[in-house]
Amino acid sequence: MIAVQARRSHRTETIAVVGLRLAAGFVILAMVALIAYLAFEGTKTFYVDKFPLWSFLFSPNFAVDAGRPGAAVFIVGTLAVTLFAIVIGGPFGIAVGVFLSEIAPYRMTQILKPAIEVMVGIPSVVYGWLGLTLLVPLIRTHTSSPSGFGLAAAGIVLAIMILPTVITLSEDAFRSLPGSLKEGSLALGATRWQTITRVLLPSAASGLAVALILGIARAVGETLAVQMVLGNSTQFPQGLFAPTAALTTEIVTDMPGATEGSLLEHVLFSMALLLLVIAMVLIVFVRVALRKRA
Repeated sequence: MIAVQARRSHRTETIAVVGLRLAAGFVILAMVALIAYLAFEGTKTFYVDKFPLWSFLFSPNFAVDAGRPGAAVFIVGTLAVTLFAIVIGGPFGIAVGVFLSEIAPYRMTQILKPAIEVMVGIPSVVYGWLGLTLLVPLIRTHTSSPSGFGLAAAGIVLAIMILPTVITLSEDAFRSLPGSLKEGSLALGATRWQTITRVLLPSAASGLAVALILGIARAVGETLAVQMVLGNSTQFPQGLFAPTAALTTEIVTDMPGATEGSLLEHVLFSMALLLLVIAMVLIVFVRVALRKRA
């Protein structure tokens, strides 16, 4: 009887291991296939249409019909919106993480954490719609912007969207620190504020860097919410309240009208490949930060 049960347990374990390996292999194969397909289609701009990579990255002229598909405007717009969002949302998210881990009472933390987790599940179209109906008219009324669309609206919407990620990871970074750091600082006569600013913040620097980088990754890949409030104008950002365009918004706008095998389709795939490269670079930074933290 014992031998039969042992054989059944061994068979079950073997089936589970095979299933897990197949699942992992499928995920790896799917990712490799996706990257290979995107790389194949995204490089056609350069080896089929013979358009120079340097001109694609740095030319401000996006005139596909005239054979000048420069993507510099969209690259600058993407970086500007992302930078604006992280400058606003990054410090605020870290501050909330400090509050939840070091200052807030236990009951308040138990109320705020589920509320923050709910924000993660809100669809991006909801953020974009709220920005379109509330934020854009507010900017149009109280600034010199004639339309209200632009970097400010898109940056604020993105900053709100990345807050749950930054807050959650920042809190985890502080809670993972050894308790002896805080106890030793307080025992030496430091105030709670001095302990937070001079001991805990430097010690959690790697974890906070991970939070900011993942927030940037979320902001770079966001499409729908940005498209609804950015203005989608093919021009370099002229100010916080001037419309511009980003890589994601241009892909969404022009892909439905791109015919198969056309230069426009190749250029849009090149933009998607560029977004993938940016995301991969950010992932490398995350892994380096995690290694330093470990």
